Amino acid sequence: MVVCGDDGLAHRLAAELRGVYDEQVTLVVPPATRVARQPVVGRARASALLDRVSAAVTRAAGNGNGNGADGRTAGAGGVRTSQPPGAVRLLEASEASDAVLAEAGVERATALALVYDDDETNIRAALTARRLNPRLRLVLRLYNRRLGQHIEALLDQAATLASGGTDGEAEPFDTSTTVLSDADTAAPALAATAVAGTTKVVQTDGLMLRAVERPPPRPGEVADPGLCTLALLSATASDPAGADGSEGSGEQGPQLLPDERAIAGATGRGTVVLETVSYAGPALPTGRSVVPLGSLVSRRLRWSFAGIVGCVVALAIASMAVTGERPLRATYLTLLDLFAINNPAIGEPAGRQILQLLSGLVGLLLLPVLVAAVLEALGTFRSGTALRRPPRGLSGHVVLLGVGKIGTRVLTRLRELKIPVVCVEGDPEARGLATARRLRVPVVLGDVTQEGVLEAAKIHRAHALLALTSADTTNLEAVLYARSVRPDLRVVLRLYDDDFATAVYRTLRAAHPHALTRSRSVSHLAAPAFAGAMLGRQILGAIPVERRVLLFAAVDVARHPQLEGRTVAQAFRAGAWRVLALDTAAPGERALAPDPETGGPGRPSGLVWDLPPTYVLRPEDRVVLAATRRGLAELLGRRRREGAGA
Repeated sequence: MVVCGDDGLAHRLAAELRGVYDEQVTLVVPPATRVARQPVVGRARASALLDRVSAAVTRAAGNGNGNGADGRTAGAGGVRTSQPPGAVRLLEASEASDAVLAEAGVERATALALVYDDDETNIRAALTARRLNPRLRLVLRLYNRRLGQHIEALLDQAATLASGGTDGEAEPFDTSTTVLSDADTAAPALAATAVAGTTKVVQTDGLMLRAVERPPPRPGEVADPGLCTLALLSATASDPAGADGSEGSGEQGPQLLPDERAIAGATGRGTVVLETVSYAGPALPTGRSVVPLGSLVSRRLRWSFAGIVGCVVALAIASMAVTGERPLRATYLTLLDLFAINNPAIGEPAGRQILQLLSGLVGLLLLPVLVAAVLEALGTFRSGTALRRPPRGLSGHVVLLGVGKIGTRVLTRLRELKIPVVCVEGDPEARGLATARRLRVPVVLGDVTQEGVLEAAKIHRAHALLALTSADTTNLEAVLYARSVRPDLRVVLRLYDDDFATAVYRTLRAAHPHALTRSRSVSHLAAPAFAGAMLGRQILGAIPVERRVLLFAAVDVARHPQLEGRTVAQAFRAGAWRVLALDTAAPGERALAPDPETGGPGRPSGLVWDLPPTYVLRPEDRVVLAATRRGLAELLGRRRREGAGA
């Protein structure tokens, strides 16, 4: 396996392939002087911020000691901490050129992952790699989804032509091209955590899976298992100072895919159950945003118009009483007097003359109101493409910090769910501002670390805070300040370093036991999906369970003895994998239907979710299963095949 990248995702992916799947990995990264983050200054600042919280929490005195800080300094940028020493071959190069890819062994590699932060760099390297090795399995990280669909088809077609057609003996995944986005992989989980707190959502290729954390049942109650129980939460989940369960938590940590005996014996532990498997959100609005008619005229002007209309009605009624005219004619005469286009009431009764004077006075009042309405409507149309400000009475919304690649995807997801959002961005040229403008989402431009910026976003009346900037210290500082304003605020932090994230998580939970705190790493959520794609499996998504990850994959039953010829109940392996659904579509019809948002692949057709335990899996079947990372590696069986060949 060859991994090329320039940020933390490349290191996590290499560690995933080596540590979980026991693959031989070559990691190609820019020189250390280019990829090195700035951990010393940033982490020192973050540690100082964290110490301010730790000092107020007596029982969390040992959570953020110097050992963790020293470990983070030694692993600058995640290079050392995300790869065991000597386990991954490291190759430093400024770009993935022909010579670099050849030196990395692309001609002999099984798969190549291009996870540079720049789409153009990944596409250029993918074209080069496909020319060097037409049978290479490619996994690309592209933010532009529509472009990714075209690139995927182009590279697959090039591989087919280079291999002499489609009649070869190669496995169907050998020359496949998979385009993934770390933003798309992590956005549903981040959005769901901010909105529901305990809900995990996977939405990939139009398929949506929703998992829900449920608290332990009360004595005498029976917990609702939903469609199936995916995990048992850690024993310390209800302890505010308890550690978030990770891979090394042991029996006290979360248990993924438990069997019935483990579920029955896990008293006092929460569960993660699969509740729904259908998309329930509205379609994302497309095209240019239309200015609502209600925003053309302010409330004050609407009340002014209402008062003038009331005056006209009163004058028309008075004209009927004085002149004895019919209602329509009396109203007509009143409007003529109002616009000063009627003949003077000379020689007519005094009552008629008084009404004409009053109508003229109302007409004078109408003129400035009409001018103000026209000017206000013009201003509304001019600012229709400008950024909106948060309205005065806004409450119960989500404050989103940072609208970069990740923030933009999360913003889109929140608006699909019709969740009110206020964005805070310090860069006026950020890519997500165009999306916020199109979706008419209020935006506050300014440095979130400066006083008054979060107040302008109405943080004191917000439902949740999503800190998704690329700087860990900025996210932490914003969360600490927001908690000082509102201690019970729900917060979700994007933190890269695992040790630092664990210390922050435990300390914030101990300091604010009644408020929800979650720490998430985008590369931690995305790496399993990229690793699964490199191994030749269609990864539908990943659901975080505390600090662990549960994968959802589509797998062909053929050539898998753990599945083929077994019933659904027999194929279940506790702690490893579980069959969830069956794809009943014919092999030629398994191409996904067009997605209404992207125009590309959409929801798989013919999925059956309520499979009976006695159903026997046939070789021609294709199933959707939930699996742990190690379970997927065992199911893939690469180690046994390589050992037998040796």
